[in-house]
Amino acid sequence: MGFKAVVITISDRGSRGERKDASGPEIVGLLQQMGMEIVGQRIIPDEKELIRQTLIEWSDGEKTDLILTTGGTGVSPRDVTPDATREVLDREIPGMAEEMRRRSAAITPHAMISRAVAGIRGRTLIINLPGSPKGAMENLAVVLPALQHAIEKIKGDDRDCAS
Repeated sequence: MGFKAVVITISDRGSRGERKDASGPEIVGLLQQMGMEIVGQRIIPDEKELIRQTLIEWSDGEKTDLILTTGGTGVSPRDVTPDATREVLDREIPGMAEEMRRRSAAITPHAMISRAVAGIRGRTLIINLPGSPKGAMENLAVVLPALQHAIEKIKGDDRDCAS
């Protein structure tokens, strides 16, 4: 999979250096194993406008094919990642987030309070993942089988889809 990816960790404490980012590096490692080029990795605070600006910065101008965020998908007052993401999306892909929640619910009842979203801005696929390394990797594993096909279609592949 020769795509370009960006991983954005959204964490107040992580951005202040008070907590080590564990999710971001794990996601990066897996994407690199899959043959993706990591063109950006950042840790930013749970600030809606900054999240919006960062997503726009990386998706506009076709700088990357995939943006994965980790963190800020729950129900605490500072969890604004899905809200910021929805504001920048051109089109939502509800099936990805629904399937992540469905599969996660078999592991933890906390999955039902995830507000993660997935969608498209321009020609970039954006997916919100939980902040915990375990949750992020479990949710990423759910969407991995569809990533290549989704990114190819977003980029304009007009080949017929296999049934």
